[in-house]
Amino acid sequence: MRILMGIYQLGDALLSIYQYAIIASAILSWLIAFNVINTRNAFVYQITDFLYRVTEPALRQIRRFIPDLGGVDISPIILFLLIGFIARPVWAELILSVIAPLLQ
Repeated sequence: MRILMGIYQLGDALLSIYQYAIIASAILSWLIAFNVINTRNAFVYQITDFLYRVTEPALRQIRRFIPDLGGVDISPIILFLLIGFIARPVWAELILSVIAPLLQ
């Protein structure tokens, strides 16, 4: 049972880290849009590139389905809510129904 809790906590921690990456990516994009942060700085560029590579594949899939709202991108909000309301319960159900019987 400890292995089961460990697997669940690892998955939940990874989902939480991904949610923080979504928030950081959105805030960083606002700061870049308002010229608060200079992307020519190598450190800023590396962080921006990393967050883009991590979050963009999921955000791109959401942007395909939502209408254009005139420059307002709500895909990070939708992804954040999808993780919170769908991915976490599905992850918990997966652990309880699929992995738990395999460990017994």
